[in-house]
Amino acid sequence: MASILHGIRSAVAWFSRTRLFRAVGPTIMPPLERGMRRLTGGRVPLSGLLVPSLVLVTRGARSGVERETPLMYCPDADGRSILVTGSNYARERHPAWTANLLAHPDAVVRIRGRSVPVHATLVPDEEREAVWAHIERQWPGYRGYERSSGRTLRIFRLEPTTTPVPSPWPTAADAGRGLGRALAQAADVARRSCSSSKTSVLKR
Repeated sequence: MASILHGIRSAVAWFSRTRLFRAVGPTIMPPLERGMRRLTGGRVPLSGLLVPSLVLVTRGARSGVERETPLMYCPDADGRSILVTGSNYARERHPAWTANLLAHPDAVVRIRGRSVPVHATLVPDEEREAVWAHIERQWPGYRGYERSSGRTLRIFRLEPTTTPVPSPWPTAADAGRGLGRALAQAADVARRSCSSSKTSVLKR
């Protein structure tokens, strides 16, 4: 399963950097994510079927209005904090949520139905290479977003401000199990639908 998931992530990472996805992704992904949150009660983002994902709640840099953004994340090497990256579909501009964190670093992350207050810090230049290597072990080829966008992606470290720390954070392996459960559920629905169709035909 791990090798299959790694292959799927590599393929998805490649496709998500193509011109086609960069053109349609910002339009189609938000409503799909909202639909998935409604179906699962906010516990499983659509992207969470492949990689560890969260909903980041920030305050608008200028407006101060609360904003919610579904994001993939990577548990940091220290096991306490998590990393989020402003890829923005490899577009030329930084996503708005990164400006929100720079202006208001105190935020909230929602993971699997629980809310955790966090404090955000921008990963400094001297740590970027090590952090990128750590991220790409989870999401192969992810730094390709940086090359495709032509800008330096902002990477934030989110550290919980509560004690005790809600560890361990769900990992890539947990996302893989989530994908497995989703596929199994889809197969079960298909079997039931097929069985129901056969019963209906026999009754005729």
